[in-house]
Amino acid sequence: MLILNSGGTFNKKYNPLNGELEIPYNNDVIERILQSADFDYDVAGVIYKDSIEMDMNDRKMIANIIMESKDDTFIIVHGTDTINITAEFLSEIFDDRKIILTGAMNPFEIDNVEASLNLGIAIGFAKAKTENAVYICMNGFIEPCQNIVKNKTLGKFELVK
Repeated sequence: MLILNSGGTFNKKYNPLNGELEIPYNNDVIERILQSADFDYDVAGVIYKDSIEMDMNDRKMIANIIMESKDDTFIIVHGTDTINITAEFLSEIFDDRKIILTGAMNPFEIDNVEASLNLGIAIGFAKAKTENAVYICMNGFIEPCQNIVKNKTLGKFELVK
């Protein structure tokens, strides 16, 4: 299993010098969460962007990493604003791998429960689920990517009916 970090709110940290939340160029948040796991995971930083800033080249870079990897199971930490776009893009390319995208509505630095829970659920699901597909894991849901969307009015993910 390979965990890819693309940034997003999940990773944001407060910069006291300018008063802004910024995405650091490291995997510290994921590594802190994984300290409680009794298993070594491979973690690779990929982009370190807010998902609003991600473009098709970024999505192609993620797809290339997946394509070239010897792993068949991937968790991608991703910003929630465009998580569906990346998931749909990857689902058009891959049907022979298990890919789970997750993120957080609040930075780990502000609320470490949500990010930890989402990553933990994604890891557990990746280990238990055998069906290859592209999934989104948010707000206690883990579903094929076409079955879950972000309700931007309510600020949470919901199942598509």
